Amino acid sequence: MRKLASILVLVFAFTLTVEAQKMRNQKRPKLTVEQQTDLAVKKMTLALDLTEKQQNQIEPLIKAKVSKRKAMMEKRLEMRKNNTKPTADEMYKMQAERLDDQIAMKNRIKNILNKEQFEKFEKMAKGRKMKGKKMMKKRGAMKKRKMLKERKEDN
Repeated sequence: MRKLASILVLVFAFTLTVEAQKMRNQKRPKLTVEQQTDLAVKKMTLALDLTEKQQNQIEPLIKAKVSKRKAMMEKRLEMRKNNTKPTADEMYKMQAERLDDQIAMKNRIKNILNKEQFEKFEKMAKGRKMKGKKMMKKRGAMKKRKMLKERKEDN
């Protein structure tokens, strides 16, 4: 009877795990560049109390940023499908370009926003950065656990 109960518990736990992974792998609907831009401008308007003029100035900046991010994601997906990794020089070039873009964006935003709005924008950006680091750390821990589990199963 105990064996039967333990087998049922294992089957139930396995089923829950599989279902959770299926749910995690379901992707959200993809938004167009225009939709993403519109939502980002509206969020910034709410957070920073932007004027109509500021919204019109920021919209093309965000649209360009979203378009570039989408292109880079597609490029990474293509590389992943081909099972290729960028060389050290390519990585350096991509990171330098990304940082240059961040500096340029920050300067453009600084010219559009007033002092209080820009300070709030910086605070929001710092919060997003911290949230991203936290998620990456969590993701890294999950990958590490998965690799350890696979090694254990192989032995």
